[in-house]
Amino acid sequence: MLSCHDWGPWATWYMHHLYFTSIRALCNANTSEFFNPRKDVSFPEINLPLGDMSRLTTPGSPNRTVLAFFAGRLHGMIRKSIFEHWKDKDNDIIVWEEVPNSSKFSYKEMMGRSKYCICPSGFEVASPRIVEAIYAECVPILVSENYVLSFSDVLDCDKFSIRVTVAELPELKRILAAVGDDGYVVMRLRVREVQHHFVVNDPRRRYDVFNMMLHLLWLRRLNLRINV
Repeated sequence: MLSCHDWGPWATWYMHHLYFTSIRALCNANTSEFFNPRKDVSFPEINLPLGDMSRLTTPGSPNRTVLAFFAGRLHGMIRKSIFEHWKDKDNDIIVWEEVPNSSKFSYKEMMGRSKYCICPSGFEVASPRIVEAIYAECVPILVSENYVLSFSDVLDCDKFSIRVTVAELPELKRILAAVGDDGYVVMRLRVREVQHHFVVNDPRRRYDVFNMMLHLLWLRRLNLRINV
């Protein structure tokens, strides 16, 4: 069962015969809203404007001058904390509610100029920024609670992303400095290696996002018991 991130988790929970007898593919993989990682599949939230699947990935700039970047609406407590600590506070960590008209670069271009992309939860735990960062070869910084990252049981997400708690946000620059230049290069190469697993293709291709979901559904069948 594939469900919308807003109403899907709750709708299937209230219909218990569906919740206990189906494998749900959810982008809102929130364990506090009854997402069960043993039987459910965390599907990446992907933003495809007008359904356009062309030119999704870009290598970005080889010489990235921005340490970390985020642009997004101020909603949810996690984003509030990001804005409090980093908006207009540092030249290396750029945080905007939206890309200003005075900027020479678009949102996508800013990701391509950044080493790290901050990917916080908003009202929902999932964010399309995680996939957008991977497409731009920008190392994702995951800031969320109760979120099961997509494909995390077959991909070692800690090898190509950085997890930061809300309490650690004031120390974000220090955390990234500790990774170092060499560590960053390794992580960016790993982002490039896993990128094809998050790409949407038509027709689908081996190991792309559609095949990854099917693989996880196949694995989950072992954990689901239906009493007939």
